This record gives sequence, C-alpha cells and structure tokens, in this order.
Amino acid sequence: MTANINVRRYIITGERDRYIELKLLERAGKIDCLALQEKFELVPKQKDERAVYYIADFMYHDAAGTLIVEDVKGVKTRDYIIKRKLFKWRYPDIEFVEIVKNG
Repeated sequence: MTANINVRRYIITGERDRYIELKLLERAGKIDCLALQEKFELVPKQKDERAVYYIADFMYHDAAGTLIVEDVKGVKTRDYIIKRKLFKWRYPDIEFVEIVKNG
C-alpha cells in the first residue's frame, strides 16, 4: 500500500495517514468514490470580488450512500473555521467530518 502514496507529494502526514486508511476502506467496500481535493463554492463571484471556495481533503460515499467530506486539521485557523461554517450552511446535505491530528 505504501508504494502509491505519491498521489500528492505535498500531502501532510495526517492527510497521508488518513488517505491510507480511506484507501483500505475503499478496497474493503466500506466506502466508495474516494476523491481528493474537491472544490466547493462557498460564495459566488461578485462584481468586484472573487468567488470563495473550500477545498476538501477527501470526499466519498459511505456504505449507506451518504456523501461525506473530510478535513484533516492540525491547526484550526480563522479562515478554516469560517469556511467550515459556510460549507455546512451552503451544503447541509453533505456530512462534514473533521479529523484533528495533533503532532
């Protein structure tokens, strides 16, 4: 399993570890359609402003078919907290899972 970890060379350790776990779950048939770095619009482009996006670490469907977005965090920045809140408001039908990795 470690041979294909170069999916993203810049992936942080916590994300890499979670990616390995998710790939094993996918192989076991517990999750489906695993995707990395999916982009979600939070605030559309306005006259003099760019759109605001949230980029999820992982997205997949669980065994029940629920769409899940995961974010692996070591540090919760203000920007992240605001984007997480906007994501939950804008996409209430997508389950948001936050994984906190310390160290």
